[in-house]
Amino acid sequence: MKAENKIPVLEKISAEMQQVMQFERPDLPPWPADATLEIQRDYYTRERQFWNEGAPEMATVECIVPTPFGTVATRIYSPQPESPATLFYLHGGGFILGNLNTHDRIMRLLAKYSGCTVIGIDYTLSPEARYPQAIEEIVAVCQFFQRRDTAHHINMTQIGFAGDSAGAMLALASALWLRDRQINCGHVAGTLLWYGLYGLQDSVSRRLMGGSWDGLTREDLASYERAYLRNEQDKESPWYCLFNNDLTRDVPPCFIAGAEYDPLIDDSRLLHQTLQAHQQASRYVMYPGVLHAFLHYSRMMKTADQALRDGAAFFVEQLHSR
Repeated sequence: MKAENKIPVLEKISAEMQQVMQFERPDLPPWPADATLEIQRDYYTRERQFWNEGAPEMATVECIVPTPFGTVATRIYSPQPESPATLFYLHGGGFILGNLNTHDRIMRLLAKYSGCTVIGIDYTLSPEARYPQAIEEIVAVCQFFQRRDTAHHINMTQIGFAGDSAGAMLALASALWLRDRQINCGHVAGTLLWYGLYGLQDSVSRRLMGGSWDGLTREDLASYERAYLRNEQDKESPWYCLFNNDLTRDVPPCFIAGAEYDPLIDDSRLLHQTLQAHQQASRYVMYPGVLHAFLHYSRMMKTADQALRDGAAFFVEQLHSR
């Protein structure tokens, strides 16, 4: 039996994070760990319904976008008639879970705080779609809206990518994909990256943290990776291990948010340090006392709301700095 030597994370988290962890949900049974992926996806959607309530009201439009892989659902959030930019949001969920509804409150708050149009992209999940299909779908959606910006009353002159967890990786990977393939979808003013994984296979934080409480044991992380990637070689791809990409030039300004007790926090630290070393614009904020996925809990956690405000403010700064 392997000794894991994890630190007692649940004894160290903040009072508001404790409140979330101890919050009782009599409407839900325990997480169906051994169930099929379909059942887990349904459970995840139901579990997130409570946390999405009470979000800001604003105009939304559902739009089905054709891509080379089939159609992709999107949702356009318009906080004001004249938007200065468009932010594409990629939800987290380990590449295998999540949809537009599970992250609805996050997108509404981001639109409200930034004043920008937010477009959520319901990219095809894994293992039904494997790397790099999600990235290619995201890029196809961007191209679609750039061609039809007037019809959809959106401003594609300046754009950005945002996401949490696996969605943060997809956000930065999509921005780099546009750069590397010289695809123009508007000026990428910034990326907003909450507690992403960017390609590390091992780290201090992965050794010390991650457990049943956050679904990020070493076995969990390996299973998400197996579902997403086509083969072992993909682990080294520059749009999966982003540290294998060229981070020395033309990287959009990055807002990088880390959660103190997240096993993936070293991915965020290394990304920030790499960008800093090469004079690429980056701001790193570590949110103390919180776990991975804390962004979902803004109904109860001021820290989650602040993290969204911080990301939105960073993006607005980049729009004004041009």
